[in-house]
Amino acid sequence: MQSSVVETIVGAIVIAIAAIFFTYVYTTTDLGKGRGGYNIYAAFDNIEGISVGSDIRLAGIKVGTVTEQKLDQENYQAVVTMAIDSYVKLPEDTSAKITSEGLLGQKFIALDPGGSETMLKDGDYLGSTQSALDIWGLVNKYIFEGQKENK
Repeated sequence: MQSSVVETIVGAIVIAIAAIFFTYVYTTTDLGKGRGGYNIYAAFDNIEGISVGSDIRLAGIKVGTVTEQKLDQENYQAVVTMAIDSYVKLPEDTSAKITSEGLLGQKFIALDPGGSETMLKDGDYLGSTQSALDIWGLVNKYIFEGQKENK
């Protein structure tokens, strides 16, 4: 009887330590939704390589995370929800483009702030976006067009 009580107490302590650890990891990493920031939206023709958790960067520094992506049924564009850190204030004429870290690197959304005095608020849409570049499609187009010209 005494050993089962000790085992129960040890088990409860282990579970409590695990819960504290997971809470710490959740609050100190980007697993939380945008770390208390605000959400903005952007519509792209192609978001290949972007997924939930992808970085949002400004001047090469991570300022947010992709938290949701869905298809707009009316115009067949991909709408991306971006959680931006609260300390980052973006002008309303900010543009977004999908780019990557080198030729085969990880893709992310790069923000390019404009010069407007009005800042984006929670729930606003970015008006100017540039979709992901399909490198393999360009290579195939170049190869096959080159073969057609040679015939």
